[in-house]
Amino acid sequence: MKKSYVCTITLPRGNLDLTYQTNSATTKNGAEPSNDYQLEDLLGFAQRINPKRAFLFVSKVLGRHIPVAPSTMRHAFTDLANLVPSDLPEPILVIGMAETAVGLSAGVHQALQTRYPKALLLNSTRHAQHDDNKDSSSDSLLTTFSEDHSHASQHLIYQSADTVTQAQLLASKTLIMVDDEASTGNTCVNVVTALRNAGLDQLEQVHLTTLVDWSLNQNQNAADANEAVSDQIAKRLPNIHFQRHHLLSGAWTWTDAPNPEPITMPSVDTTEAGSQALGNTGNWGRFPTLDSTDGFDDYLLKFQTAFNIFNKQAQFETEQLPQRILVLGSNEFVWLPFLLAEWLAQHTHIENSKNTVNFSALTRSPIALGGAITSMLSFNDNYGLGMTNFAYNVTPNDWDLIVLCVETPADSVDTMWKGLENVLVVSPTL
Repeated sequence: MKKSYVCTITLPRGNLDLTYQTNSATTKNGAEPSNDYQLEDLLGFAQRINPKRAFLFVSKVLGRHIPVAPSTMRHAFTDLANLVPSDLPEPILVIGMAETAVGLSAGVHQALQTRYPKALLLNSTRHAQHDDNKDSSSDSLLTTFSEDHSHASQHLIYQSADTVTQAQLLASKTLIMVDDEASTGNTCVNVVTALRNAGLDQLEQVHLTTLVDWSLNQNQNAADANEAVSDQIAKRLPNIHFQRHHLLSGAWTWTDAPNPEPITMPSVDTTEAGSQALGNTGNWGRFPTLDSTDGFDDYLLKFQTAFNIFNKQAQFETEQLPQRILVLGSNEFVWLPFLLAEWLAQHTHIENSKNTVNFSALTRSPIALGGAITSMLSFNDNYGLGMTNFAYNVTPNDWDLIVLCVETPADSVDTMWKGLENVLVVSPTL
């Protein structure tokens, strides 16, 4: 039987009261039992610079705001995927939420493909795709939706130029929606509604699959909280069988501090393309795909070439890799960089216990210092959008090598990064 816990997190703008349950160590696909994650394993807490919501759940396994070992991320991806049942009606669509969950969704999708090899992956995006071929529908929008509480609420979802893939997308019977956390279920309902209106009218099941599910807020007095919350969301999804899967679940209530100081959120809510063209990194999920690793082999070669130049050597040798390496993805471009970090962790000399490879990412999300956010770097974005980006809990001097992975030209990164001697920029257009 699940045990409930209660705690209060005190932040500068108020108190966050939590009631939560750890997940039972069982899976729904016959795999080995999953890890029994505790709150402190999964989350830290911080203050948003956002008048819509004053607090932020900061994941310790996502590799977004806190640098983390690739193996920790991979275990979370797999453990979450193992909670999804094995008898789902196909075709299956796995959809991830930009920007935070695009790597998580790819990891869950990759793990699910051991059981569902034909499952499609599709991520939402906030980066409009350039139309390089006016005769192609490859960059045509399928639909849009809103994430109401977010710092950047508008999302775009693109369709496929491949007629077979597009037909499979529209015929989807099961939707597995992947996000880092759920608070109310509103985003899930908005996504499903938008997809059904865009032509996915054969959906039978929706599986909200999150690291942490806080949507118990919808009915805190229910005797069976899991069933009650499912019912609350399902009521808003007519003719859909709804289930939730998560590593930890609970409910939150927020109480404002007396006379909190007003805050001004930076302008980050845009879905423009930006002045910097996106290089060819393959299709890792901005368009429907069966293979999220498309493009990785080429990107690995780009890293090896860039490292040779950086290290003044003629041929790439893993023996030349330094001990402490931080790989940074950029905004939504995190999946191929994560695969690179995983490759580096597997190819460094593991017999030396001092070797460390961690992964994190740049983000447009404005967060205040304090709590789980111990340091902040701010700089101009590399997409040419004219907005401030951030890297949290990254102290450059702590690393022998920082591999900054971008999908734009190498010279698009801010001068702050160019001025650091231990930063190697890897771009599809070296």
